[in-house]
Amino acid sequence: MSNLFDLLKDQLNDNVVDQLSNQIGGADRQQTATAAQSIVSTLLSGLAKNAATPEGAASLNNALERDHDGSMLSNLMGLLGGASQPAPEQPRALNGAGILDHILGNNQGGAIEMISKMTGLDSSKTGNLMVTLAPMVMSMLGQQKRQQGLDGDGIAGLLRNTVGQQKKAGNPLMDMATRFLDKDGDGSIMDDVAGMVGNGLLSKFFGKKK
Repeated sequence: MSNLFDLLKDQLNDNVVDQLSNQIGGADRQQTATAAQSIVSTLLSGLAKNAATPEGAASLNNALERDHDGSMLSNLMGLLGGASQPAPEQPRALNGAGILDHILGNNQGGAIEMISKMTGLDSSKTGNLMVTLAPMVMSMLGQQKRQQGLDGDGIAGLLRNTVGQQKKAGNPLMDMATRFLDKDGDGSIMDDVAGMVGNGLLSKFFGKKK
């Protein structure tokens, strides 16, 4: 079964990261790349949690059927740069703010704070980046739904498998995102974030030199 995190990470190539860095106000490229992967981890964790119930899985499946067919991935650079627009019958496809409300709800502010602390990226830039990337995550999920012929249960399984594989692989971003959402945005998780940053776990995972 496909791993959504790896598929999305492949989309975040050098050109896309450069475009994102410029779009959020000329942010540091490495911070942008790490923040983008942190956001992807958080959104996938949120989607997996939401799809853990039959009702949640059915709701997500319906949203993908209606609004996210994966087509935006074929012109990602154009859409990120504002040169292209989604089809008029899919106005919700690029509504990042609306997508975040559905995935994270009241945890959105805490997630932004968590990612900013992990990456050092300014919280306002982190928020803008999250709004920008949310449609890409949904588009990738919609693409996999269609390619694999998944129903609600299949989507839930794909998300669960992705989160589990990343945690097993030692992805500190996925582990922290899952813990944060399981605690429903409990502020005490920020102490764990500070410890993870202080111990250099992100640097080790991404192969950066401190």
